[in-house]
Parts: sequence; C-alpha cells; structure tokens
Amino acid sequence: MLAGGMEMSRFRVLVACEFSGIVREAFAKKGHDAWSCDLLPTEKPGNHILGDVLKHLNEDWDLMIAHPPCTYFSNAGMCNLTRKNSDDEYRRKRLALTHKSFKFVKRLFNAPIKNICIENPVGWLNTHWRKPDQIIHPYEFGHRVNKKTCFWLKCLPKLIPTEIVERDEITIWNGTGKRISKWYKDTLKAGKGNLREVTKIRSKTFQGVADAMAEQWGGLT
Repeated sequence: MLAGGMEMSRFRVLVACEFSGIVREAFAKKGHDAWSCDLLPTEKPGNHILGDVLKHLNEDWDLMIAHPPCTYFSNAGMCNLTRKNSDDEYRRKRLALTHKSFKFVKRLFNAPIKNICIENPVGWLNTHWRKPDQIIHPYEFGHRVNKKTCFWLKCLPKLIPTEIVERDEITIWNGTGKRISKWYKDTLKAGKGNLREVTKIRSKTFQGVADAMAEQWGGLT
C-alpha cells in the first residue's frame, strides 16, 4: 500500500543477466510478476528464463534491471590491457570484445521498456559511454561492504539509502602492500581460488540493495 491509501501497481519485471534470483525474488515478494533471465540456471526456485535476454525484450515489461557482464568493462578487467605479457594482438582482440559487449549494453538500454536500470562497476562505461546517474555502495543498504556500483537510469529515480552502516575494514593483500577491502579478500576465499566462482560471488546483488529496488521502484507509473 502506498502513501494516501493507493494500491501499488503490479509490475512485470525483467531482471536481465541474473542467475542468483536475488533481485527477482525481492520484487516477487512485493507481488510483482518478476522474471530473471540468464544463460545460467537460476540458483533460487522461481520464474527464470534460461537463454538470451535479447530475445525477450519485447514482452511487455514495465521495468528492467540489467546486470550485463562486466568482464570487459570493469577497471580490474581493463588492467589486462596493460599487463606485462599483453601484446598488440591481445589488446586488439580484448578491445573488440569490449565493443561487442557495449553493443549488448546499448541494446538493453534502448529496449522498448519504460523503466530501465543498467548496473555495472566503475570502469569503461563511465568514460566511453557516459557518467552514471548514480553510484551506490552496499554499506548504504545495510551491508558492511565498500563497493562502488554504478546505475544508468531511464525513467527511474535515484535509489535512496535505507540503512547506512560502517564500511568494511581494509586489509593488506598477501604482503604486497596493496590495500583491499575485507569483503573483496573474503570472496577469494569463498571461491576457493576458482576465478569463475569468485566472479559469480562478486556479481551477486546485495539483498539490501535488491529490497530497496523493489520497495522504491516497484509500482512506479
């Protein structure tokens, strides 16, 4: 129920590139017809489309929250272009993949859906597309994690922090002197050194952020 006694609209929500089901289920709990879509099976039982999300953009969605893979966009990924053993051929191929991924992002953002959020970490999109409309941190939504997350928004208001808590502590990485967050280090342990598993863990939306999206963006007209 919204302020003034008005009933909240029931939205058809598409959560693109989500296998965790976290954002999808946050909207489902609010009564929305929410679906996730990814090339991977869902980790949570629920409405899930297994396949290419581009084939499902024209299905009368009211809202899409998209998490396109950041492999070729994040600052960490872009560091591969300047690593010691990279050569011109490697850089050319990687940049080609970056531009291919960017075409995917633009197709998502230009989809025939009124309300859209594109989520990605700070990186290539900030400097080669446009500045994000908002940058949030999980510690603004009840999680002690300092992790910049960018939102590119279409017809959506900025997300309002719901529970600002203390940031996670900073630790030194394996005696190298490099300062990283405890959460970042913990994900390496949780993934047991498997880069694919570590990436999956880091890509998941924090529950507090998902709940805020469902509460604040669900039922907008």
